[in-house]
Amino acid sequence: MRLIHTSDWHLGQTLHGQDRDYEHAQFLAWLLDQLIVHQPDALLIAGDIFDTVNPPLKAQERLYDFIVRAHEKLPQLDIVMIAGNHDSGGRIELPGPLMRRLNTHAIGRISWLADHQLDHGRLLVPLHDARGQVAGWCLALPFLRPAEVTGGETGEDYMAGIRHVHQHLIAAAEAQRQPGQALIAMSHAHMAGGAVSEDSERNIVIGNAEALPASLFPEPVAYVALGHLHKPQKVAGQERIRYSGSPLPLSFGEINYPHQVLLVSFDGDQLSRIESLPVPRAVAMIRIGRAPLAEVISQLEALPPVGLFTENLPWLEVRVQLDEPQPDLRQRIEVALAGKACRLVRIASEYAGKRGEADSEVLLGLDQITPQELFARAWEEQFGNPPDEQALDDFASLLQSVEFASEGDGK
Repeated sequence: MRLIHTSDWHLGQTLHGQDRDYEHAQFLAWLLDQLIVHQPDALLIAGDIFDTVNPPLKAQERLYDFIVRAHEKLPQLDIVMIAGNHDSGGRIELPGPLMRRLNTHAIGRISWLADHQLDHGRLLVPLHDARGQVAGWCLALPFLRPAEVTGGETGEDYMAGIRHVHQHLIAAAEAQRQPGQALIAMSHAHMAGGAVSEDSERNIVIGNAEALPASLFPEPVAYVALGHLHKPQKVAGQERIRYSGSPLPLSFGEINYPHQVLLVSFDGDQLSRIESLPVPRAVAMIRIGRAPLAEVISQLEALPPVGLFTENLPWLEVRVQLDEPQPDLRQRIEVALAGKACRLVRIASEYAGKRGEADSEVLLGLDQITPQELFARAWEEQFGNPPDEQALDDFASLLQSVEFASEGDGK
């Protein structure tokens, strides 16, 4: 059996207000070609399919058109997708009855039966080989919100609830599988030790229970297909526990990531090979600076001119170090860019002496500051000291409640 593991499409995402539908369309067309060339038995999409819980219509059309076209080209292909923290679980599951006719399974949230038993049946998806035989089982674990993992128990903390869900689902899968059938877990979570893109990945659980241990996936699980972290990476040095990473950079901080999907092969119930399939970049991203204004202007003037074709020019971020305010900063940058083959989407500036050397490594605009960071800065400005752990936990709980309520209202 072979499968393709991908995640974090973030359909509908904009880059500082600029539409990225062309890039998403190009990626999906490329992915369809990879399915045709490599003929995998399954496609796993490990969450954050959309960028928001209420994605634009075009983003939804992209997803469902891709599923239809993939089924037309590969009628036996099993597609399994889970909701990430950016997704609405209800929205992901809504067209489920229709998608099942296309061999597509969408799992948006977990549910519980009587006596606090996990409804594991809906989380176990059979994966078929080219002969139509069950060759493995996908243990589909969507993003687990604190209110969901306790199953109604009071006083049960988040990590205990997480362990409960994993242990019960893995036990159910081991009881159901036949000899030679592989167990493949798919989860959207932040695993301990994972490298995070500060520009575009939000914290997804409250308090200090942010990172989950690799021990949640014991050896009987042949492969773990992860989503959430945008940089491709192994977890705890284990070949079998992987983030595929996002297929395109979601911020300028990710322009050097090796964007890919993973082609994963199994020999019976054992992992046999993992191959990276690099995703071609439909639109380039250029980051100039951080540097003094004169140096930045010089680099901008050295950019190539617009050629015969003006569509899909590279995105450009400019970062400038200033000694004093420059009221005409944007004008000077735009003059230097006249006739250049790029699209300016962001200017970031900082003043010399305002930050320490270590802090200057990160240059953030308001659009790139997480709510937690904004809260911490406001607290320190008001009270003169950083917020303590209790204040951070209280704010995180409040933020989680607001996001969960917004999802429920579809806002």
